[in-house]
Amino acid sequence: MSDDLIRILDALEKPLRFASKKNYTNLDKIKALDQLVGDLALKALSLPLSKGQTDAIENIKGLFITYEGLGIEKKREVIENTLDAIKKLRNSDISLVSHNEEQVPESEVKGSFDEDGASLSHAIDRDSDKVEDLSQIPIQFVKGVGPRIASILKKKGIESVEDALYYFPRAYEDRRTVKSISKLIPGERETVMGRIMLAGKVRTKRRSLYQVVISDGTGTVTLVWFQFNEKYLRTAYKKGASVILTSEVTLGYRDVLQIVHPRPEDIEVIDEGEEIDEEHTHFNRIVPIYPLTEGIKQRRMRRIMKSVVDTYGSSVPPFVPDEIMKRRGTLEFSSALKRVHFPDDQDRVIDLFDKNSVYESKPHNTVSYSEFFLTEIGLAIKKRDVANLPGIAFSPTAKLSQNLVNKLPFDLTSAQKRVLSEIEVDMRSDRPMNRLLQGDVGSGKTIVAVLSILKAVESGYQAVLMAPTEILAEQHLTSVLEYVKAMGLRVVFLKSALSKSEKNIYYKAIMSGEAQIAVGTHALIQDKVDFKNLGLVVIDEQHRFGVMQRAELMNKGKNPDVLVMTATPIPRTLALTVYGDLDVSVLDELPPGRKEIKTKVYYDQKGSRKRAYGIVRKEIEKGRQAYVVYPMIDESDSPDFKDLKYATQMAEELQNEIFPDFRVGLLHGKMKSDEKEAVMKRFISHHLDILVATTVIEVGVDVPNSTVMVVENAERFGLTQLHQLRGRVGRGGHDSYCILISSFKRSEDAEKRLTIMEGTSDGFKIAEADLMIRGPGDFLGTKQSGLPQFRFANLIRDSRILGEAREDAFNLVREDPELSNYPELLEQVLNKWGVLLELGGIS
Repeated sequence: MSDDLIRILDALEKPLRFASKKNYTNLDKIKALDQLVGDLALKALSLPLSKGQTDAIENIKGLFITYEGLGIEKKREVIENTLDAIKKLRNSDISLVSHNEEQVPESEVKGSFDEDGASLSHAIDRDSDKVEDLSQIPIQFVKGVGPRIASILKKKGIESVEDALYYFPRAYEDRRTVKSISKLIPGERETVMGRIMLAGKVRTKRRSLYQVVISDGTGTVTLVWFQFNEKYLRTAYKKGASVILTSEVTLGYRDVLQIVHPRPEDIEVIDEGEEIDEEHTHFNRIVPIYPLTEGIKQRRMRRIMKSVVDTYGSSVPPFVPDEIMKRRGTLEFSSALKRVHFPDDQDRVIDLFDKNSVYESKPHNTVSYSEFFLTEIGLAIKKRDVANLPGIAFSPTAKLSQNLVNKLPFDLTSAQKRVLSEIEVDMRSDRPMNRLLQGDVGSGKTIVAVLSILKAVESGYQAVLMAPTEILAEQHLTSVLEYVKAMGLRVVFLKSALSKSEKNIYYKAIMSGEAQIAVGTHALIQDKVDFKNLGLVVIDEQHRFGVMQRAELMNKGKNPDVLVMTATPIPRTLALTVYGDLDVSVLDELPPGRKEIKTKVYYDQKGSRKRAYGIVRKEIEKGRQAYVVYPMIDESDSPDFKDLKYATQMAEELQNEIFPDFRVGLLHGKMKSDEKEAVMKRFISHHLDILVATTVIEVGVDVPNSTVMVVENAERFGLTQLHQLRGRVGRGGHDSYCILISSFKRSEDAEKRLTIMEGTSDGFKIAEADLMIRGPGDFLGTKQSGLPQFRFANLIRDSRILGEAREDAFNLVREDPELSNYPELLEQVLNKWGVLLELGGIS
């Protein structure tokens, strides 16, 4: 088989394998698969082929002729048949060249199995030059796994050998030398090994406690629990069992060495008959500590990982170009991967929470760098593809936009002028604009969006503004209508709740071009919405939309300019990964007159609550208004929510018992659109003094007379959410207050969030802190944002490595836009991120 045909078969197999992964859940993500297969088949048929090869390729081409019109089951069948045909084609070629070779004994091919059903030698020729697809080897067939353990590992996302190789330790313990108990130093974190001599509940005058006494012949150390589940401890730590644990040693009563409340995950129990350290896996080395799930112990997990790393670690293909590895001083990837799992004797013990410790460790630096590099290559290609698309070169006349600027009752800030200039440069270019506009709460993004929309309209194009919720979309509509009144423009508003006849009127206005501006929710991306001449797409709070929703809106025009807005400040490290393909503009200056909002935490107790309500009363008596936000609409049966206050009940209590002399309204997500609209209009027109609400008012609501935001059960809200809620007040130049009422029962993270809210109103500092506390996936919602899942790399800890990887990736794509000199790298990018980075057009 020629090299050209092998390359075509590889290119053909990749998208089919991607589609078939995880029981075909990726099937809908791959567009125009029939076209791709057809093109590759034609390329193959242009080669000098044997009759058998020609027939096989023709058969594959034929399978996809009616593919697009098939149902899901039939599509799966076509893909399975095609993969089978590719396999037979490869095998027939192998059999032609190897029919004289000595046959492999059947026992070696099938492998042998242990008593748990786990394969001791997987049915793959380890000496073969062919690179294995590790994602296709089930974890069940790894030594020591089998069906039962495989089902437990699945809970942690480990279904294949590849999953296991990228399941990294959470910590390390230095067991190269284990001290005898007699030499332990109080106050130090020490590793202890010994046998359980005594175990049981002990009663003292003041309380009961549970003790486990461990001895190694040189002395004893006592494990102590003051709060305990006796049944669990009796089962877990039986007299006579050997244990290894690492924890802080202290001095107890009468100077007895003790370890108080050791964590279960820090204690390894060696079962009777089990070797203490087979093959130096658990001792005489730096030992990895893996995250666990119920049903599997640390020692077994470590044994399984050792088997996976030893057997398959060298099969991970390299992809970072040699010249970059040499310049950055990184290691060959498979070698680094193995040492991150099981460090060599000469390696240091790495603290995975310390950025310098990780940066200075070559194996860890290499793995983190490699993950970032792959993502940044994808983003660089994505940015390259957008830059290569033909776009619209707008010619704004300033007739409408300058008219609005002249009529504004305020001056634009220097930041707004700078950002508008950046946007106009992009719009005048004949390449599509792809720009992110970041601005903290109240920084004036809306007027920037409206002026950009007017630049598109005065150039002869339509513009659209899409928001994630009806309330935010309605707020934008109000702003747009106010700004463009008397300009003779038609603005339409699309939302799900419209009647069929209303929608049809708007559809016609959009299709004919009679409507120059459309504002709305996801209703804008329905199939029936066709624009005559769409030029600019403005998307607000982009991270709340799915990747495909955003793409569908952009497909309504011919490569329209795109402006993405967010009031959620994105930390730089996250912006480089999530929005790495966008140009970024930042509104870093608040309009004059905006005062800092005074923020204070109060507690859910009578005296504290009375002081908080006193502030609300004082402000309303001045003629101001207030929000009171609750985490839930109605009472819940769940015990997790038994201490929470809920909006419907508290609206009644506030009106009838606490503020009977004020007007209280209620707004929440379960209300119909017209009901929500009526309540908001009453609040905006000051027919209500207090608006009781849920987080439905988190973004977009603009009532300048509101000066107090009260958030109940504030410990239940995220930092960014609290900051957004705070941003609903302080918009009218009056002194404003944010009152966070919290339960005494709150986690360490909740305590951090409330302290940060009291300490700063800087949205970027808050976003950095929120990212640190929650992690990137939760910060944006990974599925919605399209953020690739990093298995080892950490955006905060490894920000320095990220910067280096980004620089190298963008330089490489600049020098070799098609990655034609780096086929292994291109294959990894496609295989890794595939449709997630919308790289389907790369070939």
